[in-house]
This record gives sequence, structure tokens and C-alpha cells, in this order.
Amino acid sequence: MFLRRSTGASTGNYSDNMGRLRAEIDTADAILIGAGAGLSTSAGLTYSGERFYRYFSDFHEKYGINDIYSGGFYPYETLEEYWAWWSRHIYYNRYDLTVGKPYTDLLELVKDKDYFVLTTNVDHQFQLAGFDKKRLFYTQGDYGLWQCSKPCHQKTYDNEENVRKMIEVQTDMRIPTELIPKCPICGAPMTMNLRSDNTFVQDKGWYAAANRYYDFVHRHENLHILYLELGVGANTPGIIKYPFWQMTARNPKAVYVCVNQGEAFAPKEIENQSICIDADIAETLKKLGDGGA
Repeated sequence: MFLRRSTGASTGNYSDNMGRLRAEIDTADAILIGAGAGLSTSAGLTYSGERFYRYFSDFHEKYGINDIYSGGFYPYETLEEYWAWWSRHIYYNRYDLTVGKPYTDLLELVKDKDYFVLTTNVDHQFQLAGFDKKRLFYTQGDYGLWQCSKPCHQKTYDNEENVRKMIEVQTDMRIPTELIPKCPICGAPMTMNLRSDNTFVQDKGWYAAANRYYDFVHRHENLHILYLELGVGANTPGIIKYPFWQMTARNPKAVYVCVNQGEAFAPKEIENQSICIDADIAETLKKLGDGGA
């Protein structure tokens, strides 16, 4: 619907847009939050720079890996080394961290509203912040879950205990062979429950969350609903960004909001229903909570 036409940034200045957004949060019948990696980045959960070198300098020196994201795709020489990487990858992005302030600020803004969260993030920050688990749909998986790599069955497994063991005993960029996780059904190596290809396992919990999301959308499709998009980039726009545009276009009562530094825009077709704020997400949420622009 929108792909063949140009998009444009929202008109209006920052202060006016912040005032409009504050008013929409207060008056909307419901708020559907769409959260991408930019939200966690604004919380300091960066995948490159100082944070990367703090935890992965040995992998950088040996393989030239320069960020956490690309390191997850590297063809490591052994499973012992592969799991040394991934146990750290999981541990420092899922278990050894506190909740980011943008997440708690966001909850304060919506906690008394009828809200739901659709997110591509896999770092558990929403639950750490105290969001209702039944109002969350993690479409792309969770760092805290493993699955069979084949996969031979549609089930996921909590990994915290095993990951902590791997962190504790790994040496020279390797874990002990006996800690390599294997599928309890077929014996194949386990892997992360992260969507990267068609082997991603969508278990009962995933489908339950999906059904709650679709129910929320259908119950509010003709009401004054605020589609609040935070930090969604161009990597997987078909999950959050494009559906938000389409649902806004179908409902004249809907308002689409995009908060994303350097990437705040909306299609011309819904420009009058859009608020685009080209600013830091953390600072924006803090100011909204303070009640000012």
C-alpha cells in the first residue's frame, strides 16, 4: 500500500509534537506499543563499542569480531567455543543486567491504560520493568530460551541454570564438552530460540501470546487507538512498522507515533494522523513522564 510512494517526516516542531503525544497518551482508548532494538539501545544495551570489548575482547582478538550481533553468526571452530560465545552473549544481555530506565518510564506512562506490547526485542527488559506478561508478545524469541536445532519438536527450554554454569567454568574461550546442550528428544545440539530462519520454534507460549495480540488488535480496530512505535528500524519492518501504518490508514480515529532518532517518518497517506519525533527515546520518555516538552 505504501511501498511505491514516498514517505515524509512529520511536520511541526519538537515541543508541539511532544504536547500532542502527551495528549494522545492521556485520551486514547488503548495503546499498542511496538518496540524495536532502538528502545534497548536507548537504555544502554549497546552491541558494539566499550560494552562489546568489555565482554568479548578475546573473540575480537582471535576472529576480528567487532560487535555482539555479528558474533552470533560466526562459524566457530568447535561447539565448545560456540557455546563459550553464546553463553556470554545470553548472560550479559539477559541475566547479568538491570532494567533500563526507558522501560520503567514507559510503564509509568501506560500502566493505567489498556495497553499491549508487540516487540522484536529478545532481552526480557519488558518483564524486568514489570509489564504484565500477558500483555507482551515477543515475536522473535527470547535469550532465555533454547530449542532443538533441527528442530525435531516444537518446544522451548529455559536456559538460565546451564548458561550460568557455562559462564562459571569456561576457559580459553571454551566450555567443557559435557556442558554442550543437546536435545532431550533426538540428541541434536540445542540452539537459541531466536528467529533467523525457518527452524525457529513457535511453542505453545508463543501462540498464546500471538492470540492475545490479535485479540487486542481486533477489539480496538475501530476505536481511538494509539500505535506507539519506539526504536523500530528497517531490519524487520513487516512485523511492527508496516502493520502499524496499515492499521492507522484503516481507522480515522487512530494515531501513529514514531519515536526514533534519525529514522522518524510516516507515509504521506497517514501524515495527518501521525506524530514523528526525531529524538532520543530515553529522553523523550523521561520528558513525557515529567509532563513537559
